[in-house]
Amino acid sequence: MPAKTEKSGLFGAWILVLLPVVFLTSLGLLILLSAGAGGDDPYAIVRKQSVWLAIAIAAGSFASVVDLKFLKSIAVPFAAVSMVLLVMAVCSPLAKEVNGAYRWIDLKIFAVQPSDIAKFAFIIWLSSYLYNNQRRIKSFWHGLIKPLCIVGAFCALIIIEPDYGTTAVFAAIGFVLIFLAGARISHILALGLPFFAAFCALVYMNPVRLQRVLSFLDIEGTKTEGSYQLYQAILAFGSGKLTGVGIGQGRQQLAFLPEAHTDFVFAIVGEELGLVFTSLVVAMFLIIFIAGLLNLRKAPNLYEFSVATGALLMVVVQALSNMCVVTGLMPTKGISLPFISYGGSNLVAMFAFIGLLINCMRSWSKPAKINASEL
Repeated sequence: MPAKTEKSGLFGAWILVLLPVVFLTSLGLLILLSAGAGGDDPYAIVRKQSVWLAIAIAAGSFASVVDLKFLKSIAVPFAAVSMVLLVMAVCSPLAKEVNGAYRWIDLKIFAVQPSDIAKFAFIIWLSSYLYNNQRRIKSFWHGLIKPLCIVGAFCALIIIEPDYGTTAVFAAIGFVLIFLAGARISHILALGLPFFAAFCALVYMNPVRLQRVLSFLDIEGTKTEGSYQLYQAILAFGSGKLTGVGIGQGRQQLAFLPEAHTDFVFAIVGEELGLVFTSLVVAMFLIIFIAGLLNLRKAPNLYEFSVATGALLMVVVQALSNMCVVTGLMPTKGISLPFISYGGSNLVAMFAFIGLLINCMRSWSKPAKINASEL
């Protein structure tokens, strides 16, 4: 009987999470090779991404075996370090400005995006807090105000970069984890609605973000200005039809579609590989979500449940947001497509979350002693 349990742990449901990641990453390298074909060095993008992929695999492997209790013990200092890095991205000699935003720390050899590190620290810290205060989660102060201070601290540091898209992801996932931990719906609505109203007010007062929203509402009328990227992406999907025009045969990455290899890489998939592969990409993320969701009921305690849920949502919500933006279902914002878009620190973060999810799923498949305090 023990041998059977161990086999289940080694070849369990976590395979349904890992295999889609392998497919998406392989597809990403193929599309990036095509996207860089028009440059002076056609292999430059893939070469850099391959280096980051090696680091990402190492990060994912570590996250898949690290002791979850150890992560819980360093939750606060880890969060503090990530916040310092967020501040450094905005006001330090290492701060790097890209398109009017300060989201990067330039280390000369490479640049990192602190918000990707903060995603990991955020999930660990919030999950740890919810676990430590689960008996008081129904109270307004301990069940909502204090955990929202954690959410708000990260959101405040990220929105001043400014990065509205990532701020929205942090806030949405934070509210979901607090709700699933057992906080009262009335309490969540009492502060959730003002949070949302404040976010909308910030968008309204920011001319760049407001223009994106207005352009989104009139794509055809602003196709040469505010919605140029989105309009070109829609053309890419249309020209790809069912099976695509073929790898390397797309026109959009030839300077027609800005950021073709980063935020709008999904449009290149649609143009060159068609509806078949765009549907496969959606299916892969759906498999990851369903496989993770079905295993959440096995979580032995609130901490591990929240960690796994947060890791799963960080991957799936980011993927959903990117695909909605590129297909014109949401206003344009800078969010990468996990495992496919070019970008080092985000790739490392996504692999770390997948590793964390696999870590939970494997440990839940083995017999474990549960302390009375965890019930």
